[in-house]
Amino acid sequence: MKLHNTFLIYDVSGETMLIPTSAAPFHGLGEGNQTVGVILKCLQKDTTEEAIVDALAAAFDGSREEMAEDVRSVIAKLRKIGAIEE
Repeated sequence: MKLHNTFLIYDVSGETMLIPTSAAPFHGLGEGNQTVGVILKCLQKDTTEEAIVDALAAAFDGSREEMAEDVRSVIAKLRKIGAIEE
């Protein structure tokens, strides 16, 4: 899975913004924290949930179970707005 090419990622003052292009099925802005930023950066290329959890574990201290739950939650939201390519 990866981020659909109709979405762009911007980092602004430590926050990550997900910006749809005019061709995207979703029209609005998505805003996230550093965790979401790592997830989105991983999704710029074809990846798996496990690889994203590995990237989060390398970047932050914390429970892998909580990180995996965060990844599943963010991916579910991205799928809902059509931002994920399978």
